[in-house]
Amino acid sequence: MKAIELRNKYLKFFEKHGHKIIPSSPLVPENDPSVLFTTAGMQPLIPYLLGETHPAGKRLTDYQKCLRTDDIEDVGDTGHLTYFEMMGNWSLGDYFKEESIKMSYEFLTTELNIPVERIFVTCFEGDNDCPRDIEAAKVWEKCGIAPERIFFFGKKENWWGPAGTHGPCGPDTEIFYDTGKEKCCKTCNPSCGCGKYLEIWNNVFMQYNKTVDGKYEELKQKNVDTGLGLERATMILQGKNNVFEIEIFKPILEELEKFSSNHDMKSFRIILDHLRASIMLVQDGVRPGNIEQGYILRRLLRRTIRHFKKIGIDIVNLEKIVDNYIDILGELYPELTENKVKIKNVIEEEKNKFIKTLANGEREFNKALVKAQNSNENIIDGQVVFNLYETYGFPPEITSELAKEQGFEVDLNKFNELYKQHQEKSRAGAEQKFKGRFSRKE
Repeated sequence: MKAIELRNKYLKFFEKHGHKIIPSSPLVPENDPSVLFTTAGMQPLIPYLLGETHPAGKRLTDYQKCLRTDDIEDVGDTGHLTYFEMMGNWSLGDYFKEESIKMSYEFLTTELNIPVERIFVTCFEGDNDCPRDIEAAKVWEKCGIAPERIFFFGKKENWWGPAGTHGPCGPDTEIFYDTGKEKCCKTCNPSCGCGKYLEIWNNVFMQYNKTVDGKYEELKQKNVDTGLGLERATMILQGKNNVFEIEIFKPILEELEKFSSNHDMKSFRIILDHLRASIMLVQDGVRPGNIEQGYILRRLLRRTIRHFKKIGIDIVNLEKIVDNYIDILGELYPELTENKVKIKNVIEEEKNKFIKTLANGEREFNKALVKAQNSNENIIDGQVVFNLYETYGFPPEITSELAKEQGFEVDLNKFNELYKQHQEKSRAGAEQKFKGRFSRKE
């Protein structure tokens, strides 16, 4: 089953169960300056989860474009993505645990034909604040999940929220797929990170309000918030070992392999992830820059370009690869095809800006590396990192990555200190200019 088929099947299933399909919100939140990007399916719906009336009603479903960079260093393995799509269904004070779990179970086993014995679930084990979620576990048993495939864990694994220090929160039940791999140990279970159990769906039951003094009170409006990852679910349904083998990525991976002189799978995956994320950000109006969303886009694109160079792909091929990538992604997001020229122009312009920077920065970095090696040191001085940034516009993240590849570390604490001093001097200089401009007698 292709990703587009899975998405359509999901939306139609929940529409059949009385949910209204709502459009995906942009990657840059429209009315929430506290975050740079939309990081979860529920984020655009927070006002309605807090009690506002949604114009489409109490049962909603959608797919949501999401972007997270908190684990960007993990991109390159089999499953981490910065950009991903989250499918979700919500109850705003309508149904609760039983109906939510039953619909999830029906979709997985009837619509997707996933064998029941491959499904494992986790529930909240309870603590001094809130009781054990026996209700959710009993519903799973009624559906057909054997008790030995139901596990209980604490707040770290099976609890959502509140978003801040207080507010709506509650237990969740997470659904895992057994990949069939051997257990890593006798106690291996869905909380293990060995890869045997893959989380595919999370149903959050917002039934409590955490007060400012830390107490948990039952909410009058109890909500359900779920999230099913499109790429990961597609991978499972296609029997692939990693997300980069599905049709969204595979043709571009093959293209990279054809052009490359150095088959480094981690670099391939970084390019696949970062380039897709960049295309989606540009589509949603973000432009490369030195602050906030623009800095993240610039970082993604510049890291992409460096990995092109690392695996020996001539950078002139970037335009062709972006062109083909947009064609593939256009099946899921038709707006990309409509804006193809604009997206390509933005990426090409950033590439041209960075080519010279990359060459100069790598040359100076290599000098610093030789100096550190001759001194029998395994760390690159923060002053070097700052000089590369200030003189050549070389991002500290790329300096860190280059160093790591050579078995070195960088003194980022010193870099941050020097950068802060640089900002303070720049600010003081600007203030002096401003002061002088208006103190002169005209």
